[in-house]
Amino acid sequence: MKKIIYLCLALVFMSSNMFGQEQEKPGEQKGHTNTNKFKQLYDEFSTPNMYRAASGAPGSAYYQQQADYKMDIVLDDKNAKLSGFETITYTNNSPDVLKYLWVQLDQNKRAKDSKSPLIEGSGVNEVMQPSRFVNQYLKEPLERGFNIEAVMGTNGKPLDHTINRTMMRVELPKALKPKESFSFSIKWWYNINDHVAEGGRSGYEFFPEDGNRAYVISQFFPRMAVYSDVEGWQNSQFWGRDEFALPFGDYEVNITVPADHILDGTGMLVNRKDVYSKTMMQRYEEAKKSYKEPVVIVTQEEAKAKESIFSNETKTWKLKAENVRDFGFATSRKFIWDMMAVKIGGKDIMAVSLYPKEGNPLWEEWSTKAVASTLESYSRMTFDYPYHKAISVHAKRQGMEYPMICWNYGRPDKDGKYSDRVKYGMMGVIIHEVGHNFFPMIVNSDERQWTWMDEGLNTFVQYVAEQDFGEKYPAALSKSDAHFPSDRGPARMIVPYMGGNQDFIAPIMTKGLNTYQFGNNAYGKPATALNILRETVMGRELFDYAFKEYAQRWMFKHPTPEDFFRTMEDASAVDLDWYWRGWFYTTDWVDIGIKDIKKYYVSSEPNDYIKKYLKENGGKVSELVPLVYMVEEGSDEFKAKLKKGTVLENSIPLKEYVMDNFTTEERQNIKTPKYFYNITFEKPGGLVMPIIVEYKYADGTSKTETYPAQIWRLNDNEVSKAIATDKEIVSINIDPNLETADIDTSNNAWPKQTQESNFDKFKKKIKK
Repeated sequence: MKKIIYLCLALVFMSSNMFGQEQEKPGEQKGHTNTNKFKQLYDEFSTPNMYRAASGAPGSAYYQQQADYKMDIVLDDKNAKLSGFETITYTNNSPDVLKYLWVQLDQNKRAKDSKSPLIEGSGVNEVMQPSRFVNQYLKEPLERGFNIEAVMGTNGKPLDHTINRTMMRVELPKALKPKESFSFSIKWWYNINDHVAEGGRSGYEFFPEDGNRAYVISQFFPRMAVYSDVEGWQNSQFWGRDEFALPFGDYEVNITVPADHILDGTGMLVNRKDVYSKTMMQRYEEAKKSYKEPVVIVTQEEAKAKESIFSNETKTWKLKAENVRDFGFATSRKFIWDMMAVKIGGKDIMAVSLYPKEGNPLWEEWSTKAVASTLESYSRMTFDYPYHKAISVHAKRQGMEYPMICWNYGRPDKDGKYSDRVKYGMMGVIIHEVGHNFFPMIVNSDERQWTWMDEGLNTFVQYVAEQDFGEKYPAALSKSDAHFPSDRGPARMIVPYMGGNQDFIAPIMTKGLNTYQFGNNAYGKPATALNILRETVMGRELFDYAFKEYAQRWMFKHPTPEDFFRTMEDASAVDLDWYWRGWFYTTDWVDIGIKDIKKYYVSSEPNDYIKKYLKENGGKVSELVPLVYMVEEGSDEFKAKLKKGTVLENSIPLKEYVMDNFTTEERQNIKTPKYFYNITFEKPGGLVMPIIVEYKYADGTSKTETYPAQIWRLNDNEVSKAIATDKEIVSINIDPNLETADIDTSNNAWPKQTQESNFDKFKKKIKK
């Protein structure tokens, strides 16, 4: 039996490059560079070397410096003044010889002569609140910033040093060679800022009702800058937005505060029995065995009773920490204190909360449980939490993190009532800030340069942890919420930003200080990109394995963006250069739609397409071997052939026409579809993404097909797919579950419907 050359749809859907496309004349041809969206990132990435491998792992010669601190700190509560004497031992593990050291003086951002206010554009506001008018025009700058009283060697001799705003260069008596260490001391003090009135990541809140302050203290000591293989000294000035790049080290810190204060901070409390009462010790031992409910170490009644004491005596709290990149502490006589144990990797970790009575009842109900749940979720996604505790401290208008401790907002009304917004905000910020223990306190990226590696990665895992928290503690959710209402992570949440004014959008790969819409750029977009990568592009199994590999490779080290990008590909066998380029290096947006739908039938006689081809190439119809001819429904050709009876109604005649050319055995393995469609997808948006298509059929069934992003590799504007099915398609919808952050869904459906864009839907949701 003569076999048919079974092209089915091939002829009609064949590339016009083969049939009939007008070619440019040789003299008109022009060259171009490679602008393909799937081009590898060789131009953007630095060359792998002995310090950072092509796999994304630390190289064979990777190194990092170490800075160890011994500090004696005194808090003058009456004058809101902090004084300190620190000795830094700096170890040069690099292969380079160092002539000087750079030290960060972050408090100088608040100094009288600070340049930070001068880089922000401002104009006259024609209407202002009196307080803002006074602050802007009538107030003298406050006495803030470091007062450096001495910089000296361990022999007591002064060291030459130069202060350049928020950085201090310390000249070494002799060059510091590889593997050598150098110790020096700094004596300093500064006036602590009111972080509620003046702003800032740390400081105090004053409570006029009782005359007390609650202190959350950080960036409080001169800190070593990072020296690395990437850029040498990271001595970029601190303007106020970008956070910090810091080396790891060991800390011994003695903090002297009023005797009636409660204090906790980074590190192990080594003199617990000296600063705890017997009752506190008993409660602490009970808390170490409690895994379901927090145990109160200092009650609200006890804290309230101390609010009027104002002891003139002092206590010194001694804390030691190993392998941390920073240090923070909180102290006040107003603090209530509770703790609960959580099992992580076979070890007991203490989840801890400190808060004044103004935080209750919200804080006693949920803070410590949120800490514990966060440690579990992040440990599952990365590595087992390595420290012995994690502390959440209540502070008005704050959200900031340090090793083992963070400050978080969320305050009920004075009568103790709180809205869902306040509740979810408090839970979300605790999860976020506790999560920062992992990124960047342990996976120690350079926040000053790549803010998204800190905030974006953390916000992504925060979304996972928030959903875990809602499942573990359904009582924490409002009756109207089936899941924790995360405000970052899901693709639909980033649509207003992605579809916004391009004049005010910067690529993620931009220094944080120079970005527009900082929250969207550093937090929202990278978190969404990773969530889409996990849920839609890679799948959870591949993503989670690679993400954990990155976290474990770079825990207690200094990764770069390239280390992250390369590791995600190395551990998954998924080429993601197209994804990194689109989402991280550009401000392109997603917009994929349906351009055209055509339905075809089979004809038993040659169609116009093949006739034209034969005419142009000197062929004859009589010379054709048996072929399958497709004609578009509704076309003039279709109508003519329908009258002649040469249109096979996609039923029995079609089956017989095709099957006569195959053996019985071959027939058993061949499908006999009744319907043929040509679907053209278009991409008005610049981002290449998978095309997720839901097909609905006349019999009420449906099917979702995901075409990989690589479908766009040869045509960045539009692409067609031939569909052969035994069911009639009645509707088609792109991205039915809003997984890709498509900014315009009005072109996503066929038959075309009057649809609101994602942006319009989002605006309505916000109004509600």
